[in-house]
Amino acid sequence: MEEVGARSTMRTGWAGVWTLPNLVTLLRLGCIPWFLWLLVEQGDRTAAALLLGALGATDWVDGWIARRFDQVSDVGKVLDPTADRLLLAVALVAILADGSIPIWFGIAVLVREVLIGIGAIVLAALGARRIEVTWWGKTGTFALLWSVPCFLAGESTIVASGAFAVAAWTFGLPGLLIAWYAAWGYVPAAATALREGRAGRAGATGRGERGAD
Repeated sequence: MEEVGARSTMRTGWAGVWTLPNLVTLLRLGCIPWFLWLLVEQGDRTAAALLLGALGATDWVDGWIARRFDQVSDVGKVLDPTADRLLLAVALVAILADGSIPIWFGIAVLVREVLIGIGAIVLAALGARRIEVTWWGKTGTFALLWSVPCFLAGESTIVASGAFAVAAWTFGLPGLLIAWYAAWGYVPAAATALREGRAGRAGATGRGERGAD
Protein backbone atom coordinates (compact mmCIF):
# COMPACT_ATOMS: atom_id res chain seq x y z
CA MET A 1 0.00 0.00 0.00
CA GLU A 2 2.55 2.54 -1.12
CA GLU A 3 1.60 6.21 -1.06
CA VAL A 4 3.57 9.36 -1.64
CA GLY A 5 3.86 11.27 1.63
CA ALA A 6 3.93 15.01 1.88
CA ARG A 7 7.74 15.09 2.03
CA SER A 8 8.50 11.90 0.06
CA THR A 9 10.43 11.91 -3.18
CA MET A 10 9.69 9.41 -5.91
CA ARG A 11 12.48 6.93 -6.61
CA THR A 12 12.91 6.10 -10.27
CA GLY A 13 15.20 3.81 -12.28
CA TRP A 14 17.28 1.20 -10.45
CA ALA A 15 17.04 3.25 -7.25
CA GLY A 16 13.34 2.50 -7.27
CA VAL A 17 13.78 -1.25 -7.76
CA TRP A 18 16.07 -2.29 -4.90
CA THR A 19 14.07 -0.97 -1.96
CA LEU A 20 12.92 -2.60 1.27
CA PRO A 21 9.20 -2.09 0.54
CA ASN A 22 9.60 -3.86 -2.80
CA LEU A 23 11.39 -6.72 -1.03
CA VAL A 24 8.47 -7.05 1.39
CA THR A 25 6.07 -7.13 -1.55
CA LEU A 26 8.12 -9.81 -3.30
CA LEU A 27 8.17 -11.88 -0.12
CA ARG A 28 4.38 -11.58 -0.04
CA LEU A 29 4.22 -12.98 -3.56
CA GLY A 30 6.70 -15.72 -2.72
CA CYS A 31 4.53 -16.95 0.16
CA ILE A 32 1.50 -17.64 -2.05
CA PRO A 33 2.66 -21.23 -2.87
CA TRP A 34 3.19 -21.81 0.87
CA PHE A 35 -0.40 -20.73 1.56
CA LEU A 36 -1.71 -23.06 -1.15
CA TRP A 37 0.33 -25.95 0.23
CA LEU A 38 -1.03 -25.42 3.74
CA LEU A 39 -4.65 -25.21 2.63
CA VAL A 40 -4.83 -27.57 -0.34
CA GLU A 41 -2.19 -30.20 0.44
CA GLN A 42 -2.21 -30.17 4.24
CA GLY A 43 -5.83 -29.17 4.77
CA ASP A 44 -4.69 -26.94 7.64
CA ARG A 45 -7.17 -24.09 7.66
CA THR A 46 -5.78 -22.59 10.85
CA ALA A 47 -2.20 -22.28 9.62
CA ALA A 48 -3.34 -21.12 6.17
CA ALA A 49 -5.58 -18.45 7.72
CA LEU A 50 -2.82 -17.17 10.00
CA LEU A 51 -0.36 -16.99 7.11
CA LEU A 52 -2.85 -15.22 4.86
CA GLY A 53 -3.64 -12.72 7.61
CA ALA A 54 0.06 -12.02 8.11
CA LEU A 55 0.52 -11.52 4.37
CA GLY A 56 -2.40 -9.10 4.32
CA ALA A 57 -0.79 -7.14 7.17
CA THR A 58 2.39 -6.70 5.12
CA ASP A 59 0.34 -4.56 2.73
CA TRP A 60 0.33 -1.91 5.46
CA VAL A 61 3.93 -2.63 6.47
CA ASP A 62 5.51 -1.99 3.08
CA GLY A 63 3.55 1.24 2.67
CA TRP A 64 4.65 2.46 6.10
CA ILE A 65 8.30 1.64 5.34
CA ALA A 66 8.10 3.42 2.01
CA ARG A 67 6.76 6.61 3.58
CA ARG A 68 8.81 6.49 6.79
CA PHE A 69 12.17 5.91 5.07
CA ASP A 70 11.48 7.84 1.86
CA GLN A 71 11.49 4.73 -0.36
CA VAL A 72 8.37 5.37 -2.44
CA SER A 73 9.06 4.26 -6.01
CA ASP A 74 7.45 3.96 -9.42
CA VAL A 75 8.10 0.21 -9.33
CA GLY A 76 6.48 -0.13 -5.92
CA LYS A 77 3.38 1.78 -6.99
CA VAL A 78 2.83 -0.87 -9.67
CA LEU A 79 4.18 -3.95 -7.89
CA ASP A 80 2.30 -3.47 -4.62
CA PRO A 81 -1.30 -3.35 -5.95
CA THR A 82 -0.45 -6.14 -8.42
CA ALA A 83 0.74 -8.34 -5.55
CA ASP A 84 -2.40 -7.52 -3.53
CA ARG A 85 -4.65 -8.42 -6.46
CA LEU A 86 -2.82 -11.68 -7.18
CA LEU A 87 -2.78 -12.70 -3.52
CA LEU A 88 -6.47 -11.96 -3.11
CA ALA A 89 -7.47 -13.75 -6.31
CA VAL A 90 -5.45 -16.89 -5.60
CA ALA A 91 -6.64 -17.03 -2.00
CA LEU A 92 -10.27 -16.60 -3.05
CA VAL A 93 -10.13 -19.42 -5.59
CA ALA A 94 -8.53 -21.76 -3.07
CA ILE A 95 -10.92 -20.84 -0.25
CA LEU A 96 -13.95 -21.09 -2.55
CA ALA A 97 -12.82 -24.59 -3.49
CA ASP A 98 -12.36 -25.34 0.21
CA GLY A 99 -15.89 -24.15 0.94
CA SER A 100 -14.86 -21.79 3.74
CA ILE A 101 -16.35 -18.63 2.27
CA PRO A 102 -19.86 -17.85 0.99
CA ILE A 103 -19.90 -18.44 -2.76
CA TRP A 104 -21.66 -15.18 -3.58
CA PHE A 105 -19.19 -13.15 -1.54
CA GLY A 106 -16.12 -14.86 -3.00
CA ILE A 107 -17.38 -14.47 -6.56
CA ALA A 108 -18.28 -10.80 -6.01
CA VAL A 109 -14.73 -10.07 -4.86
CA LEU A 110 -13.12 -12.26 -7.52
CA VAL A 111 -15.09 -10.69 -10.39
CA ARG A 112 -14.06 -7.23 -9.23
CA GLU A 113 -10.38 -8.19 -9.10
CA VAL A 114 -10.49 -9.85 -12.53
CA LEU A 115 -12.21 -6.85 -14.12
CA ILE A 116 -9.69 -4.42 -12.62
CA GLY A 117 -6.81 -6.61 -13.77
CA ILE A 118 -8.12 -6.98 -17.32
CA GLY A 119 -8.89 -3.27 -17.48
CA ALA A 120 -5.34 -2.39 -16.47
CA ILE A 121 -3.89 -4.67 -19.17
CA VAL A 122 -6.20 -3.30 -21.87
CA LEU A 123 -5.45 0.31 -20.93
CA ALA A 124 -1.71 -0.32 -20.99
CA ALA A 125 -2.01 -1.95 -24.42
CA LEU A 126 -3.94 1.08 -25.69
CA GLY A 127 -1.24 3.45 -24.46
CA ALA A 128 -3.00 4.95 -21.45
CA ARG A 129 -0.93 6.49 -18.69
CA ARG A 130 -0.83 4.61 -15.42
CA ILE A 131 -3.76 5.24 -13.09
CA GLU A 132 -2.94 5.95 -9.47
CA VAL A 133 -4.60 3.67 -6.92
CA THR A 134 -7.17 5.69 -5.01
CA TRP A 135 -7.63 5.87 -1.25
CA TRP A 136 -10.95 4.07 -1.62
CA GLY A 137 -9.34 1.32 -3.66
CA LYS A 138 -6.58 0.82 -1.08
CA THR A 139 -9.05 0.82 1.80
CA GLY A 140 -11.36 -1.68 0.14
CA THR A 141 -8.51 -4.03 -0.73
CA PHE A 142 -7.04 -3.78 2.77
CA ALA A 143 -10.41 -4.65 4.35
CA LEU A 144 -10.84 -7.63 2.02
CA LEU A 145 -7.30 -8.84 2.73
CA TRP A 146 -8.40 -9.07 6.37
CA SER A 147 -11.88 -10.49 5.82
CA VAL A 148 -10.85 -13.40 3.57
CA PRO A 149 -8.49 -15.04 6.12
CA CYS A 150 -11.11 -14.38 8.81
CA PHE A 151 -13.64 -16.41 6.80
CA LEU A 152 -11.11 -19.21 6.62
CA ALA A 153 -10.28 -18.98 10.34
CA GLY A 154 -13.99 -18.97 11.14
CA GLU A 155 -14.26 -22.44 9.59
CA SER A 156 -11.11 -23.77 11.27
CA THR A 157 -10.34 -25.29 14.66
CA ILE A 158 -8.64 -22.11 15.87
CA VAL A 159 -9.57 -20.74 19.27
CA ALA A 160 -12.38 -18.15 19.03
CA SER A 161 -13.33 -19.25 15.52
CA GLY A 162 -16.74 -17.66 16.11
CA ALA A 163 -15.12 -14.26 16.69
CA PHE A 164 -13.20 -14.64 13.43
CA ALA A 165 -16.46 -15.43 11.61
CA VAL A 166 -17.96 -12.19 12.94
CA ALA A 167 -14.81 -10.25 12.00
CA ALA A 168 -15.03 -11.67 8.49
CA TRP A 169 -18.38 -9.97 7.91
CA THR A 170 -17.33 -6.87 9.84
CA PHE A 171 -14.44 -6.31 7.42
CA GLY A 172 -15.97 -8.06 4.43
CA LEU A 173 -19.23 -6.25 3.78
CA PRO A 174 -17.84 -2.68 4.04
CA GLY A 175 -14.71 -3.79 2.17
CA LEU A 176 -16.76 -5.25 -0.68
CA LEU A 177 -18.92 -2.14 -0.99
CA ILE A 178 -15.91 0.17 -0.88
CA ALA A 179 -13.99 -1.97 -3.39
CA TRP A 180 -16.83 -1.88 -5.94
CA TYR A 181 -17.34 1.84 -5.33
CA ALA A 182 -13.64 2.37 -6.04
CA ALA A 183 -13.86 0.21 -9.18
CA TRP A 184 -16.68 2.37 -10.51
CA GLY A 185 -14.60 5.46 -9.78
CA TYR A 186 -11.80 4.10 -11.96
CA VAL A 187 -14.03 4.27 -15.07
CA PRO A 188 -13.78 8.06 -15.62
CA ALA A 189 -10.15 7.95 -14.46
CA ALA A 190 -9.45 5.30 -17.13
CA ALA A 191 -11.02 7.47 -19.85
CA THR A 192 -8.86 10.42 -18.78
CA ALA A 193 -5.73 8.26 -18.61
CA LEU A 194 -6.36 6.91 -22.10
CA ARG A 195 -6.96 10.36 -23.53
CA GLU A 196 -3.85 11.82 -21.89
CA GLY A 197 -1.73 8.82 -22.84
CA ARG A 198 -2.69 9.12 -26.49
CA ALA A 199 -2.18 12.88 -26.44
CA GLY A 200 1.27 12.38 -24.95
CA ARG A 201 2.24 9.88 -27.65
CA ALA A 202 0.91 12.17 -30.37
CA GLY A 203 2.92 15.07 -28.95
CA ALA A 204 6.07 12.96 -28.78
CA THR A 205 5.56 11.83 -32.38
CA GLY A 206 5.06 15.43 -33.51
CA ARG A 207 8.26 16.57 -31.78
CA GLY A 208 10.13 13.67 -33.35
CA GLU A 209 8.94 14.59 -36.82
CA ARG A 210 9.87 18.23 -36.37
CA GLY A 211 13.27 17.22 -35.09
CA ALA A 212 13.87 15.12 -38.20
CA ASP A 213 13.21 18.01 -40.57
